[in-house]
Amino acid sequence: MSEANEPFPSISDVLGIAELAAGAPELVTGETGLDRRVRWAHVVAGREAPALLDGGELVLTTGAGWPTADGEAAALDALVHTLVDADPAGIVFELGTHFDGAPAQLIEACVARGIPLIVLHRVVRFVQITQRVHQRVLAAQNEALEARAEVHAMLTELGLNRSPVDYVVDRIAATLGAPVVLEDAGHRVVAWSGDDATVLQHWAAPEHLVRGAEPQLPDGTTRVPVEAQGTRWGSLTALPGPAHAAGRATVLELGAFALALARLADSDGDTWLDLGSRRLFDAVLSGRYTGERELASQLAAAGLPLAGRVLVGATITGTGDFGAHASLETAILQTAVRRAVAPEANVLLTPATGALAGPRTLLALMSFPESDPRLGAFHAHQQHPLAARLSRELGMMLPEQTPRSWRAHLSIGVTATRPRALISSLERVAAATTTGTEHSSAGPRSGGDSRVTVQLAAKRPLAYLVRGLAGIPELQEFAETLLEPLLEHDRGSGAGHSGDLTLVLAAYLSHPTNRSLAAQQARLSRSVFYQRLALIEELAGVDLADGETIAALTVALLARGEL
Repeated sequence: MSEANEPFPSISDVLGIAELAAGAPELVTGETGLDRRVRWAHVVAGREAPALLDGGELVLTTGAGWPTADGEAAALDALVHTLVDADPAGIVFELGTHFDGAPAQLIEACVARGIPLIVLHRVVRFVQITQRVHQRVLAAQNEALEARAEVHAMLTELGLNRSPVDYVVDRIAATLGAPVVLEDAGHRVVAWSGDDATVLQHWAAPEHLVRGAEPQLPDGTTRVPVEAQGTRWGSLTALPGPAHAAGRATVLELGAFALALARLADSDGDTWLDLGSRRLFDAVLSGRYTGERELASQLAAAGLPLAGRVLVGATITGTGDFGAHASLETAILQTAVRRAVAPEANVLLTPATGALAGPRTLLALMSFPESDPRLGAFHAHQQHPLAARLSRELGMMLPEQTPRSWRAHLSIGVTATRPRALISSLERVAAATTTGTEHSSAGPRSGGDSRVTVQLAAKRPLAYLVRGLAGIPELQEFAETLLEPLLEHDRGSGAGHSGDLTLVLAAYLSHPTNRSLAAQQARLSRSVFYQRLALIEELAGVDLADGETIAALTVALLARGEL
């Protein structure tokens, strides 16, 4: 039986035809089936005719040639079952010529199948009814062809324009007047229409998070595969909505074909891989959610399970000269991170944009099982296990010509169990690693041959706190006031103006108990370094041996992103 949203007249539409209404129709069964679609109208007479039906027809009959004698009950029962097994859209049974009432077997069979049975109490001309039904069917088919052509032209234009995947999904949704979701082969959401993330609740259900499980969707949902050349990349789903002249399934199939062509052109699959994560990060970091439940739905639908997991925000930044194009550096970092957490943990990645982090930084949201061994050493001083895994993966992927000085800097936020705490963790750790990663010495580092340096938010609580509050005007005013004499000196030129006092101060505050090491970090001789410190004390009117002074200057430099 054709689905309710296909472009054909329904039984309810047919009941409005004047020629049928003239027969004093009575709906005996099938009130819930009035939306069944009529593909054609067919007059049935004789015992063999029902076997010739294809399904979806409006059957008109007077019962001519049907078994009527009491001894033929079995034959009538067999004929009726043959008729309903053909799955007609509905049956119109005219009384008076051969039957005074609808046969009980026919009523029972229609009730069992939900097929509308309409009894006519007055004689009508079936030929007029079939003509009117056929006119409506042909008109609907013509409208469907025109609507299909319009949809095809729109999607072709989008393809020629190389429109983004999420925009194509939005246009499909606008055409259907219903939410549309694109998911990958693992049933993780790649893109969804509109800004209302509540549509993702079906993909965030606990049973969906089981690897390979399809989401449980409501009745009236239309779902088609996105595939080409024998490869299936995912599914395109339209949630319940109004009918469309071309048919909801047809529109969705045309959209899936357009997306499949775009996927073929993206040989590496990077577009699909990054799109869902990028949109998710944009939504959650800009506060585009109404509550924690909606936020959890977005994260879970994107493939980041939350229930019974430990959540961590992190950043991964390339430092030093990579020796190749930045896009290769980003691709290698993304792949290495995904391999480093797999298969026990899950991660969402996206390149950082704007002022949130540096231009070579990836933002990461990670979800680990509670018993994952990589969590146990987050606060330890030994080599970090996640960094070790990441370094091993990078060692297998980096080009041979990559300079030995290049490193991936991994900055890990505090752990969380709730989605809002996870987002806060990511925001603060990203702010805390916007600068200074190449010379950061806080937190555990990997071994001498490791390609990864590590910074833990738990090991730099002050930096984590201050960078998270750096946007507060009062804190910025405090920093500017305290450092103004040094900044003014650094802006000057000529004799006595070295322009490096804030850098010298940062080196000193990184090693306040070891001035020799601080001088090395500042790349100055000890004598010149001591001269700079004396000048800082003179200009700022401070004592660099005083603990409160050291704390205040540390906060000021952290607020400015210079430490």
